[in-house]
Formats: sequence, structure tokens, C-alpha cells
Amino acid sequence: MVEKDNTNLSIGKQCKLLSISRSSFYYQPKGETALNLMLMRQIDEQFLETPFFGVRQMTWHLRNDGHLVNEKRIRRLMRLMGLMPIYQKPNTSRPAKGHKIYPYLLKRMSVTRPNQVWASDITYLPMRRGFLYLVVIIDWYTRKVLSWRISNTLEANFCVDALNEAMAKYGPPEIMNTDQGSQFTSFAWTDRLCRSGVRISMDGKGRFLDNIFVERLWRSLKYECVYLHAWETGSDARAGIAKWVAFYNHKRPHSAHGGKPPAVVYWLDKENMQPDQQEQRVA
Repeated sequence: MVEKDNTNLSIGKQCKLLSISRSSFYYQPKGETALNLMLMRQIDEQFLETPFFGVRQMTWHLRNDGHLVNEKRIRRLMRLMGLMPIYQKPNTSRPAKGHKIYPYLLKRMSVTRPNQVWASDITYLPMRRGFLYLVVIIDWYTRKVLSWRISNTLEANFCVDALNEAMAKYGPPEIMNTDQGSQFTSFAWTDRLCRSGVRISMDGKGRFLDNIFVERLWRSLKYECVYLHAWETGSDARAGIAKWVAFYNHKRPHSAHGGKPPAVVYWLDKENMQPDQQEQRVA
């Protein structure tokens, strides 16, 4: 996809055209052993089934499967993966010191139209010899994936890039909901939303179900795509994710809307909205 020897386009410009961050293109496998990568894969799979497992429960689970591991190792791996048990927050989901935390706005709210509420989250992507991180932005009502990015770090930049793409394509939502991770409490993220008149909503601490639709998306993505492949490079991962997202948005039936794919519901509802609804903003 990216041609290193292309004299007309720099690698940076090629990455921008392909929506790949330069850090992902230059991705090199992390310095984890094959055993740790195998454990991370098993932790990831188990966490989808039991998101309430903390370090102790996950350690016991792996020991019951025959792995000689201690809590110290599992704690480090879960933090590295950015996993967030329901009842606690690892470092990757803690707000940075001094960052503002916003209240959760969706409790008892009726979400009835596209662009009323968006949600975003980050997940771990296993590779053949390492791992990456994936951020997505979805429309809460239709479940459509509006944008996404992959990165080999948990810095806020790739999240802001995904947000900018979604807002450029679809306009700003009324509300953006995320967890309290440092990426989403960062000035770059919150300032972009505030300048666009978007109300910010953040999950209660340790509240897995507050962003349930993104969690369901992760489950579908991983079982239908990620776990079926062993990607070698960031470009391979991006191509695989892009293919699955296109399938999910345009062809995969969704039970929430009578079997219609998310993109079909999104555009049908947008067309049926009255002009005053399309312009409605939450004060």
C-alpha cells in the first residue's frame, strides 16, 4: 500500500492519503516474548467473555488453563493492553492529572436519531509478533462506524485524527460519550469537541455498560475478523480492519434495526429527518 521508493509522494503524504498514521507504518513488533503475546491473546479473548475479571481472577483463570503465571505479570500485560475491568481502571483509562472529568449524560436519555450521540473507545489488536491499538467512533443510534484509526501508542493524537475525520464527513454530534481515559480527557480531544458545540459525556468510573454499544462492536470485530488473522504489519492490520468495517457498515445485518445494516439505517433516518431536526443542537 505504501511505496517506500515512490519519488513523487513522500511516505508521510502516502500515509495521510491512506489514513494511516506514520507511527503505524513504521510499526515494529513490541519487545514481548512469544509466551507473553500468547498470554495477551488469551487474556483478550477471555476479557470479551468476562469483562469483570480483574488481575486476580484473570491470573486464576490462566493458571486453571495450565499456565504458570503470577499476578505481577498479568497486571503488567493487562495494563499494556489497556483493559478495564468493570470495577477498576488501569492506567490507560485514568484521566491525566489536572484533566477535567465530565458527567455521564446518557442515563435515561432516549436516543432516537443519527448524530444525536456518538461514542468512542480504544481496544487492543494482537499481531503475529506484537500488537497495535484501535480507536473507533460510532453513531450510538444506528451503530454505524463513522471513523477509526490504528496506532502503536496510546497517545491522544490518533483519537483526535479519527474525531476530525468523523466530524468532517458527518458534521458534529450533539453529545460525545467516552470513558475517562487520558486520551479522552486530554485538551486536544475536549477542546475540539467544545469548539464544535458538542456536549461531552463520560462513563462513570469502572462502568463497563455505560459504553455498551462500543463493547459489543469490539466483540463482533474480534471474533469475526481479528482472531481469524495473524497480521504481520500495521498496513496488513489496517487493510483487514477496513474490509471488515465496510462489511459491518454496509452488509452485516444488525438486530437493533430489524436486520438492516448500520449504514443503511443511518442514511435512511438522515433523509427522513425534518430540516429543524437536522439543525437541532442541545443547548
